[in-house]
Amino acid sequence: MVAPLPLALTPGEPAGVGCELAADAWLRRADGIAPFLLIDDPDRVAARLQKIGRSVPLQPIDSPEDAVAAFGDALPVLPQGFAAPDRPGTPDPANGPAVAAAIERAVELVRDGRAAAVVTNPIQKETLYQAGFAFPGHTEFLAHLAGPGVTPVMLLASDALRVVPVTIHIPLAEVPRQLTTDGIVKVARITAAAMTGDFGIARPRLALAGLNPHAGEGGALGREDIEVVAPAVAILRADGIDAVGPLPADTMFHAEARAGYDVALGMYHDQVLVPLKTLDFWGGVNVTLGLPFVRTSPDHGTALALAGTGRARPDSLIAALRTAAGMAERRTGASGASA
Repeated sequence: MVAPLPLALTPGEPAGVGCELAADAWLRRADGIAPFLLIDDPDRVAARLQKIGRSVPLQPIDSPEDAVAAFGDALPVLPQGFAAPDRPGTPDPANGPAVAAAIERAVELVRDGRAAAVVTNPIQKETLYQAGFAFPGHTEFLAHLAGPGVTPVMLLASDALRVVPVTIHIPLAEVPRQLTTDGIVKVARITAAAMTGDFGIARPRLALAGLNPHAGEGGALGREDIEVVAPAVAILRADGIDAVGPLPADTMFHAEARAGYDVALGMYHDQVLVPLKTLDFWGGVNVTLGLPFVRTSPDHGTALALAGTGRARPDSLIAALRTAAGMAERRTGASGASA
């Protein structure tokens, strides 16, 4: 028997709701949540929980190996210091290096076989940029930590819908210039492999949206769908991947249409994230595909306006923890979040 490994949960923006969500997730541990550890400052977390009236015992731990045994009685916290004091709702760039260091530490724990998966609380990107953070977001930073040759793919998943944006954090005006047939094919291949390996779908069905309204109206509304997207679909089908498109995005997301595919690929960020967040804002999970380790995150931001109030909902974090545990189990073939 192999001892189960904990999930490694990062603090995210310390002025946000990350530690509050972690505490509320721990309070619901009996609902089938795998053991996890929180990388954070135990004193900071204790003060925040006292402020919001949460009675959650904390257990500082020296190593991740202590987390599973502690989890039934207390929230395990792997100490991580911050330069600036805790001020809910008011981010401080001085904490930026520690926020990034916690992400690096979580990745290292998983890659060293000491944790099952990385689960990240939301970061405040503007504040990190002020601290010198050189990456557009979590996805790109995680790809950097994974090493050369990694192509990260952002999947947003809920019970109602799974979506992948082919281009991610770029201005809308840049999308037609950066969208290529090869890029679409690469993202789709990674997505199809993950649907099988991480989500257990033997023959995943991919639906690709067109870039333009009505998928270009046969070229009347732009030729990108004819010259860029359609060739990508043809290559995927030649590979044996069940792919259809380009489809008009405005008719892809009603219930009957969603029943015809396992994951929808959009050509830009909001094309597919808006439908998912509309259908299931609280149940959505951000998953980074294409990495040599499992990473999930809640599908919402830092909720600065709710920090320190105790009113933030933990639903998306709980979904992220459950998704991470399921993916880790499928990758290892073991029982539970094991290695």
